Amino acid sequence: MPLSMARVGESNEVKKVGGKEETRQFLKKLGFVAGTPVTVVTEINGNVIVNIKESRVAISREMAGKIMI
Repeated sequence: MPLSMARVGESNEVKKVGGKEETRQFLKKLGFVAGTPVTVVTEINGNVIVNIKESRVAISREMAGKIMI
């Protein structure tokens, strides 16, 4: 299931990151690596704010759709 479909407050684990190579590298730098716990904090205007590796990161719904949990 893509991260964009996760419920607020739900803790999940990153299973796979898809998309083009440059997109995968960008998300990897933000901490989206397989096996990493991720929690959706809130969703605002189509953007998703998540807690990952003790940081809050805002990503677009499109980017969240490329992260499988």
